[in-house]
Amino acid sequence: MTLRCLFVDFNSYFASVEQYDDPALLGRPVAVVPVLSATTCAIAASYEAKAFGVKTGTPVWEALELCPDLVLREARPARYIAMHHRLMAAIEECIPHGKAESIDEVPCWLIGRERERSNAVAIAGRIKQRLVDEGFGPAIRCSIGIAPNRFLAKTASDMRKPDGLRVLEESDLPHALHALELRDFCGIGPSVEQRLLRAGIRTSEQLCAASRSQLRAAWGSIEGERYWLQLRGHELPGRTERRASLGHSHVLGPELRSFEGARAVLFKLLAKAAMRLRHERYLAGGLAIRMRFVGMDRRFERDLTFAPLDDTPTLLRLLGDELSTLEAAAQRRRWNVKRHPPLSVAVTLMQLEPAGSITQELMESRGRAKAISATLDSINRRYGNNTLYFGAMQEALEQDAAPMRIPFAAIPEAGLEEDVGARGKPAADTAEELWLERERQFKVMAEEAHRKAREQPERVRAATKPFGVGGWVRNPAAEPESPGTMGSLF
Repeated sequence: MTLRCLFVDFNSYFASVEQYDDPALLGRPVAVVPVLSATTCAIAASYEAKAFGVKTGTPVWEALELCPDLVLREARPARYIAMHHRLMAAIEECIPHGKAESIDEVPCWLIGRERERSNAVAIAGRIKQRLVDEGFGPAIRCSIGIAPNRFLAKTASDMRKPDGLRVLEESDLPHALHALELRDFCGIGPSVEQRLLRAGIRTSEQLCAASRSQLRAAWGSIEGERYWLQLRGHELPGRTERRASLGHSHVLGPELRSFEGARAVLFKLLAKAAMRLRHERYLAGGLAIRMRFVGMDRRFERDLTFAPLDDTPTLLRLLGDELSTLEAAAQRRRWNVKRHPPLSVAVTLMQLEPAGSITQELMESRGRAKAISATLDSINRRYGNNTLYFGAMQEALEQDAAPMRIPFAAIPEAGLEEDVGARGKPAADTAEELWLERERQFKVMAEEAHRKAREQPERVRAATKPFGVGGWVRNPAAEPESPGTMGSLF
């Protein structure tokens, strides 16, 4: 079976960019965090930090216990996106690449004689040398996997880190995979792992030896058969999936943990989602609203259905109507805001339909709402996102809440995500202040970090004591200043 895919994975990408921008951080343990707070968690760690046990999801206070010399850097999504494009251009000089699968991963397809092992390895060497020649090294390095399909190439890239190169040929299968843990394979997360365990599959050797029908039964769907084929080097056609939902979530900073703050952030998230909805030419027939609270398991949840629409004013009105019930609960003291302040919020537009498949609105008021939305989009696209905005979003914009975020599976479009800001800051300055939230995963990790912090307040205080009491003021002598960093943790 021939080699078809060369997969490039940039090592500890976010932390590596921080080390690239500030050479004084080279060789030092670095953790990238969404906000400089003891009760959040690391969303990336340099290899020097990983050596101490700091990894994605480690609470900040616990990371400081493991590594007292850890350097914290607030994430800068706009910078990571800019570097992503520079790195993709460097790879393009060596081999045409496919669509980036995330901010730090890209498959490259081998053709003709490139599929010969020696030629494929030579291409990998040129990519690595190109990074050095363009000055990205030694901070930014990549691991490369070469295999018969994208799945195995990605797996191979994870087998030798950092700065590694691994080739998997047909003759290497399946024994070369036997040393891996089940969770080391792409597509096997906690829930799939539990399904495999229930099916009696506990090791990668058992996974590779399982029959096609066994994996289908373990997965409970055709995905099991697809997995069986991919393990054997078959390149499968991509599945065309119709988008079912579109939304945003945000973990609130301490300054926004009030009803008014949560409401402002929800309005901003929904306005951003509505703009994306129109950009992708969809209408939504449903809206899900979620709010979680500090120290309380019960959540605020609302699921609305309505005739398909895409205009921002109507969506914000629906959101405001639902939040009024929560405000009333606070006024009647059924909800103690100070004891259980909002922790995170999320909005999701559901039941999406292509815009052209629905009859246009005939009501004059709805026509005005659509015209307002179109005008907002036009102005914000020309002068920067949220140059013009709804007043209910004011507090969220003042606090720079819910900024650009980088999901695992896509590179966001800066024009739809990056704010100019309510205070009229230039886009370049705003980009330096943006923080990163890994969509779908960071919210869960941050909430878990908050829960752990509440359960062990003494350990949190002890771990963060060197940074000062009550405010975590950074010690200027402890580390060099660098552009884009803040002087205090709150």
